[in-house]
Amino acid sequence: MKNNHYGDLFSQRLPAGAFLTVSDQDRHNTMTIGWGTLGFIWGKPIVMVAVRKSRYTYKFMENTDSFTVSIPLTAELKKELAGAGSTSGRDIDKFAAYNLQAKPGIKVPVPVIEQCDLFYECRIVYKQAMDPEHLDESIKASYYQQGDYHVLYFGEILASYMKES
Repeated sequence: MKNNHYGDLFSQRLPAGAFLTVSDQDRHNTMTIGWGTLGFIWGKPIVMVAVRKSRYTYKFMENTDSFTVSIPLTAELKKELAGAGSTSGRDIDKFAAYNLQAKPGIKVPVPVIEQCDLFYECRIVYKQAMDPEHLDESIKASYYQQGDYHVLYFGEILASYMKES
């Protein structure tokens, strides 16, 4: 595995979907994300992901200090991304349902999705629930009509790598 930071690939591929994976003791859950940022804050490389409080993954995020982001670059995982984004881990084991292979993380106790190509392993260094009072009204109207705001999780990137070809 190559170990580098792959910011351009992150920003290009995230709109197509990526897997956010978390663990709570011996249970794993993954969900599809299409929003996030990659940057440099507090002297650290950071991935920020957004999870709504209504999502099953939110409970996992609140009970852990780490997460992974797995991004498919070459593999055709549209069906798996759609399924992981439209079903809940409350009801099914997404790994079994969508034939996703969990591969142990290198630096964190959370797996990555083996069928993907680009991986970020992160330690949560900050989290913040969105404050609607400080949000632009057009964004509220477009994305938060139900009032189901996100919690933003900032993860220090402890490992970033690509699957070797």
